[in-house]
Amino acid sequence: MASNGTNVFEQGKHSVKLLSIDPSTKSTSFQVPPPKPLLIATPTDQEGPFPILILLHGYLLYNHFYSQLMLHIASHGFIVLAPQLYSVAGPDSEEEIRSAEEITEWISIGLAEVLPKEVRMKSSKIAISGHSRGGKVAFALALRHAKKKMSFSVVMGIDPVDGMERGKQTNPAVLTYVPHSFDLKIAAMVIGSGLGGLKKNPIFPPCAPEGVSHQDFFDECCAPAWHFVAKEYGHLDMLDDETKGFRGKATYCLCKNGRARKPMRDFVGGAMVAFMKAYLEGDARDLMAIRDDPHQMAPVELSCDCLL
Repeated sequence: MASNGTNVFEQGKHSVKLLSIDPSTKSTSFQVPPPKPLLIATPTDQEGPFPILILLHGYLLYNHFYSQLMLHIASHGFIVLAPQLYSVAGPDSEEEIRSAEEITEWISIGLAEVLPKEVRMKSSKIAISGHSRGGKVAFALALRHAKKKMSFSVVMGIDPVDGMERGKQTNPAVLTYVPHSFDLKIAAMVIGSGLGGLKKNPIFPPCAPEGVSHQDFFDECCAPAWHFVAKEYGHLDMLDDETKGFRGKATYCLCKNGRARKPMRDFVGGAMVAFMKAYLEGDARDLMAIRDDPHQMAPVELSCDCLL
């Protein structure tokens, strides 16, 4: 599978780098610093302008846990911003939604200053995405922007989760349990994990419980919408192979895992690239190829559904 000679499940043609921006440090001298610390994966060449992807981390996770996924996506010609929304948080995610909106507003006035000088961005093309609770936040923000007629270009949920179980959603509840009720006015993609709804052990609940996870989010999307499920992989299998610190070690202990993270990470990165190429750049060849022959194209066993 190739578009312009590049397999979306492999590294792209662009050289990339990671930038860590912390507005709280004394060494920060930007005129308009970001409202939250940022990890940015960016191409380093002059071919752009490159579309922008905001990636929101999961509950109690760190943005740098997604660095390998971010670099994969950036290598295909996208600027990926991952804000650190918080270090500690309770069940309410309203503050995360506000912080994500502040980051979105900052892009047009501050992002160019923190990027390498040779990199050009396409600020009219912004995708919003998130993993786990970050996926819930991404959909919540996209829905609010749609009401304000300030829509993002696309929205993507990576194994999104809206609470503990149906009837125990965290504030603000995003799922309504009304089919096709998400009036997003933009294309949506939901990626699910086949093992996310299973317990790792008898003590801890599933990381992506049925009733508040990927199938429920897709059921409420309107066309165009895509739903991919990696059957033999878990809720955290798209993270980096090495996630340091106590929380990093916990990412291998709390959720049921697949055999390795790289196949799931390559799949998630490739699916996001294919989706953005289709709906941001008008090239749907990769996305259609995944749909038409998922078993041959993807690095994981896959099921696919779509509303077109």
